[in-house]
Amino acid sequence: MAKSVKKEPPVDFEAAMSELESLVEKMEQGEFSLEESIKQFERGMELVRNCQKSLRAAEQKVLQLAVQKDGDNDQETLENFELPE
Repeated sequence: MAKSVKKEPPVDFEAAMSELESLVEKMEQGEFSLEESIKQFERGMELVRNCQKSLRAAEQKVLQLAVQKDGDNDQETLENFELPE
């Protein structure tokens, strides 16, 4: 029977970075058993992906703002942006 994987809800960038830094510190200090290290590594990879997604979204928003400002219309408006899955 397949083991269900518990998905953590997404967290904001700052919270994800803070948790990731804490995980790295604990792993470097050898605070986890091998099994727990693997679980924490998996969590760390989820956090990294979350941070990368947040950074890509922020970059796209900045690019959209820059394009709108440089265009014929000098209004600085920000369009909603959705990342492709």
